[in-house]
Amino acid sequence: QLVESGGGSAQAGGSLRLSCAQSPHTFNRFCMGWFRQAPGKEREGVACMSRIGGRTDYADSVKGRFTIFTISRDNTKNTLYLQMNSLKPEDTAMYYCAADLSGGTVCSLSEPLYAYWGQGTQVTVS
Repeated sequence: QLVESGGGSAQAGGSLRLSCAQSPHTFNRFCMGWFRQAPGKEREGVACMSRIGGRTDYADSVKGRFTIFTISRDNTKNTLYLQMNSLKPEDTAMYYCAADLSGGTVCSLSEPLYAYWGQGTQVTVS
């Protein structure tokens, strides 16, 4: 079970941190990803972290001259995070965390690989 939290409203240029709580029995057993879906658009992968080694990957839309979005995990809390800085109105979307059972040392932003999904948390940037 994946439970997201931390969404809400933010002003452009602001920050939010999303959390994805997992069962201790499954935490660190999967590659994990954050996805988002804006109204009228397809769901897109934002960031992912590999099961082994914690390697990360990000969509080009959330990378820039400086790190804008950062995926991380706290093993003591069985929680995955997405720190979002320098938010823009185009970041407005429903954000989902998801688990990829097939991944290992690398992660993917390909949605079909992810078998388990949370219910989502809304992020609105104005």
